[in-house]
Amino acid sequence: MASRSRRPDTSLLRGTLITFRRRCGKPTCHCATGTPHESPALTYTEGGRTKTLTLAEEDVAGVEAALARHQTARDELERATDAGIAALRARRRR
Repeated sequence: MASRSRRPDTSLLRGTLITFRRRCGKPTCHCATGTPHESPALTYTEGGRTKTLTLAEEDVAGVEAALARHQTARDELERATDAGIAALRARRRR
């Protein structure tokens, strides 16, 4: 069977990468009196509500890259929008 060539990941994610800290509730666990458990998580807004998606460590690099791609795309869109507004203003002045 021939292996498929992998396409570069072009997915975009909106949100914030955070460290989720919580206590598990077990009275004998170290988190009951010490440092809470930590795991990476993505927070994002959906339908006006903040959602949290807990991630596996191996997902963090991909999520960071997708968040960066989203920010780059958003920055490009803002620049294009600003240029469009400037062009419209210039036409209106003529």
